[in-house]
Amino acid sequence: MTERRKIIIDTDPGQDDAVAILLALASPELEVLGITAVAGNVPLALTETNARKICELAGKTDTKVFAGAIRPMVRDLVTAEYVHGKTGLDGPDLPPPSMPLQPQHAVDFIVETLRNADVNEVTLCVLGPMTNIALALNRAPDILPKVAEIVAMGGGLFEGGNTTPAAEFNIYVDPHAADVVFRCGRPITLLPLDLTHKCLTTRARVDAFRALGTRVGDATAALLDFFERFDEAKYGTDGGPLHDPNVIAWLLRPDLYQGRHINVEVETMSELTIGMTVADWWGVTDRSANVNYLRDVDDDGFYALLLERLARL
Repeated sequence: MTERRKIIIDTDPGQDDAVAILLALASPELEVLGITAVAGNVPLALTETNARKICELAGKTDTKVFAGAIRPMVRDLVTAEYVHGKTGLDGPDLPPPSMPLQPQHAVDFIVETLRNADVNEVTLCVLGPMTNIALALNRAPDILPKVAEIVAMGGGLFEGGNTTPAAEFNIYVDPHAADVVFRCGRPITLLPLDLTHKCLTTRARVDAFRALGTRVGDATAALLDFFERFDEAKYGTDGGPLHDPNVIAWLLRPDLYQGRHINVEVETMSELTIGMTVADWWGVTDRSANVNYLRDVDDDGFYALLLERLARL
């Protein structure tokens, strides 16, 4: 077997984050060095608890989970209980986790892990606001060469925003952190709403997870049943977009995705458009390309991959 890709998952679970974590833990191509929790969809005390719940659901209790930033770098925390429920993982009845939270702060773990890594060795998978990653890069710029790639779910251009007319939630929560990350100079792949809105959790797709007849299959179906209700009402679709698992699926099956290498910058000043990802898809500026911006996906292939991997847990 080829060498496993070393990743750190930075996350604010969230039902779709939970499915992304399950996909990573089910995939032998990936070595999850740690999961770092950040405040986002719900406050930090819930996101770090939820991350441990998902590791236990997957039967991967040796996974190390770290708690990180309790709030964004500059702004007050904005959360999304109206989408994810009061726990962030409403839907299935998952027991309180018994596996421990690591005592080390998530930002310290990121810095230490990268300092001890080889050049281009670790991929950062960012499923929520980018606070932990930006704090680590600001504190220890020497870790940058160790980062192979930053793969993140966030932003949007053609779909606009899902939190304001201009801004997607992850970027809106901490636009200043996203600005640090987008300017860091390392390879970045972004999976925006333009792509994730093509990955709808249709009734047939949710039923397929339930038909696995496993605890993970049942829990995934329950997560998606709860998660999709908000977007179904908002967009009038059969199912809702499944965002974060695309970050992990891109690592496993890049052939499912298409995009362009373009310039993306984050608006941090305007009250009207703060958190907007200004994506130069058409190349109308002379700003240098800094992001592999993915716009298209084979959504059937994506769900087939999810189903095949989650069946292993």
